Amino acid sequence: MKYINAKDLLPDALVKELQSYVQGAYIYIPADRQQKKRWGEVSGYRQELQRRNCKIIQEYRDGASMEYLAEKYCLSIYAIRKIIYQK
Repeated sequence: MKYINAKDLLPDALVKELQSYVQGAYIYIPADRQQKKRWGEVSGYRQELQRRNCKIIQEYRDGASMEYLAEKYCLSIYAIRKIIYQK
């Protein structure tokens, strides 16, 4: 986590108000739950896994075995089973 100097970000009046509570310390400000992003949304990895899982499901429907898919995608048979039966 990168720290940001409050003076570089906040209005002077707000910095002075915060200084009345704490000075020279770190304050963690949690993200607003309504603005918080789910795992993988920022990096795009969530969408990448979704595309991969759709391919796995389609290949399974086209006749590929779970063993073959596990080998092809370097996953366990248990993981392949979870992907196939998730919907």
